[in-house]
Amino acid sequence: MSISSAGNYLIHLDGVTKVFVTDEVETHALAGIQLGISKGEYVSISGPSGCGKSTLLAILGLLDTPSGGEYTLNSTPVANLKAAERARIRNREIGFIFQAFNLIGDLNVYENVELPLTYRGMPSVERKKAVLDALDKVQMSHRLKHYPAQLSGGQQQRVAVARALAGNPSVLLADEPTGNLDSANGEAVMNLLKQFHASGSTIVMVTHDPRYASFADRTIHMLDGRIVN
Repeated sequence: MSISSAGNYLIHLDGVTKVFVTDEVETHALAGIQLGISKGEYVSISGPSGCGKSTLLAILGLLDTPSGGEYTLNSTPVANLKAAERARIRNREIGFIFQAFNLIGDLNVYENVELPLTYRGMPSVERKKAVLDALDKVQMSHRLKHYPAQLSGGQQQRVAVARALAGNPSVLLADEPTGNLDSANGEAVMNLLKQFHASGSTIVMVTHDPRYASFADRTIHMLDGRIVN
């Protein structure tokens, strides 16, 4: 696949590197990453522990900055933006699903899904519709007044999926979304992602599980900070 032009892709990385320095020791987490992901694609990233998968996902989600190279998201160069602008783009363009759910224990289901939209400054009427629509899609409308501690792991991950999708992001990033779930709940979450992809969502997912990697249009294999296949 040619990755020569950022304009052809929703996500475009050109020569992206990431070096961590601790006690004068350099760890090269990413080395010369070339990657293009088109709008509407479903891509899985696989590879052994420590190969750079999570570092790559953190850079894609603007949670970390590359040490070198160029990252273009939705036609905007984002590698060297200031923190406030990165936060604004992250809130409006990117949805996150984490292995550990990352729900806020003091907020109920409705409030957890609503919170990112509040930061965005979305009017309350719009927020309510977006939250209820998202919870309906993941079949959690009946639990909107419950707190995370009152939910099973599978239910918490459904709420996390709703939170990620409520803002209609350009891309959905999923970091081992089934890692803390049993096989039945893992399959249910993967089927949700499959439905959202079918409706046009762009998804980038890190997974160790080849069963779930097969849900994607293509799989990127990483080794030692490089894309090898």
